[in-house]
Amino acid sequence: MTVAKSLILFALAAVAEIGGAWLVWQGVREHRGWLWIGAGFVALGVYGLVATLQPDANFGRILAAYGGVFVAGSLAWGMVVDGFRPDRYDVAGALICLVGVAVIMYAPRPA
Repeated sequence: MTVAKSLILFALAAVAEIGGAWLVWQGVREHRGWLWIGAGFVALGVYGLVATLQPDANFGRILAAYGGVFVAGSLAWGMVVDGFRPDRYDVAGALICLVGVAVIMYAPRPA
């Protein structure tokens, strides 16, 4: 159950952070205004909160692993929201990052 909870939290964190950054991008770069920017700031704050709910207590480990989730999630977000088509190198890089996440977070460690 702990791994499942961790994976769900990583997914929620990815939606909050990537979505928040996208909202800020839309507000600034696409001139959608302060409401979009403000919503992005709120989402980024939610990301920070969700990250603290991970079962592992090591900040560095959580954020390092989340980096890999962010890479893969950003490509997925771009595909769904912006019509981005990743090439095979994007996909290979994202898969390498996700393997890194698995090693960092879920490798057996002495108690």
